[in-house]
Amino acid sequence: MELRDKNILVIGMALSGISAAKLCLEKKANVTVYDGKSKEQLIDSIKLLDDFKPKFIFGDFDYTILNDTDLIIISPGVPLDLPFVKKAYELNIPVWSEIELSYRFCESDIVAITGTNGKTTTTTLVGQIMESYYDSTYVVGNIGIPFSQIVCRTNEDSKVIAEISSFQLETIHEFAPRVSAILNITPDHLNRHKTYENYINAKLRITENQTKDDFCILNYDNEICRDLVNKITCNVYFFSKESFEYEKGVYIKNGLLCTNINNKEEKIIDVTELGEHNVENIMAAVAITLCMNVPLNVIKDVIKNFKGVAHRVEYVTTIKGVKYFNDSKATNEDAAINGIKSMKSNTILIGGGMDKGSSYDDWIKAFDNKVRGLILFGETAHKIENAARENGFNEIYQVDTLEEAVYKAYSLAKSGENVLLSPACASWDMFKNFEERGNLFKQCVYELESQ
Repeated sequence: MELRDKNILVIGMALSGISAAKLCLEKKANVTVYDGKSKEQLIDSIKLLDDFKPKFIFGDFDYTILNDTDLIIISPGVPLDLPFVKKAYELNIPVWSEIELSYRFCESDIVAITGTNGKTTTTTLVGQIMESYYDSTYVVGNIGIPFSQIVCRTNEDSKVIAEISSFQLETIHEFAPRVSAILNITPDHLNRHKTYENYINAKLRITENQTKDDFCILNYDNEICRDLVNKITCNVYFFSKESFEYEKGVYIKNGLLCTNINNKEEKIIDVTELGEHNVENIMAAVAITLCMNVPLNVIKDVIKNFKGVAHRVEYVTTIKGVKYFNDSKATNEDAAINGIKSMKSNTILIGGGMDKGSSYDDWIKAFDNKVRGLILFGETAHKIENAARENGFNEIYQVDTLEEAVYKAYSLAKSGENVLLSPACASWDMFKNFEERGNLFKQCVYELESQ
């Protein structure tokens, strides 16, 4: 694709926006970078572009710039219903995600992984498996490294593993992975997508440019995913915690993880060797990497040594017989329910954060006599408390900060119990991201341990 002398507007100065701007500038485009924050708020981001000298616009949007704009690269955190974005569409200016931009310069086979929950764990595991077999493998996307940061290093022999969110999929056009995966779909980000149907359709877009030679991996146990098969034109393999009678994919049979993708039943690993919260992620990773022609023995070896990832039911330490777990990545009800299910004994639960439009009823019903106390903080504290009391749960404590929540949990938990941070909410009301929230939780726990 030729970008030389094109007038490109990059909207948003987070990681992907900065990286996209650099790529466009390296391709000799004329780049303007816009962010609604003030220049003073973005000093660190501006410094990252010091060597490239793009034009900057801060604060209120200057609509006149649209008159000469050939292409817009929009960051995933920027809603498409903002007035200046709608105006761009009216003017028929192409609006691309950073993922779409990067795809146009990529000659490699791409694995693209989406879903409401499990994306990062699955992407990480797929990356580790692929790295064990292929010499040139890159793990990118929503996981933290922008695709555009590495795309110029790839070639036709490279493999790119991309974690992709619904926000990024809203603005793809030609993006076509060799293998796509939709791990699950449950209500999330309804404050952005407005309706559940819109959210489902955004996820489905990951398959829209795939051909009959490509593959899509779907969760058979998730009804929404299972029903998508009729809308997908490429080859579909399923994964399921049950055994298959007619389908091909990865499944559990007699307590063993098995696959029939290679046209015969092959046993992979005893399920008891896997963390319960990771079983579906591991099944998806097996299906994905088999489609990428990785030998089963390589897959088995990596799975046996996989330790999971930070902030996903991450064991922190034990203090006075109480185990502490960091599940800060549980930013919605479904993920938080999985966090509770993974606990083997009574639990003091810490929750709350920014509201994404959830009711929290299903989460509270999943307490199921396992949650002994609920400590709430953040924007949703009152909403969750009201929902909990309506569902008959009354052992509730509200605090102002995460630090206070940890100390309160420490005072409540008894030997043999757990303390679990599993917020069921986004982090952006009080933190930069879920990682910052999880790291603060761990810091507070370690401080308690050292007392």
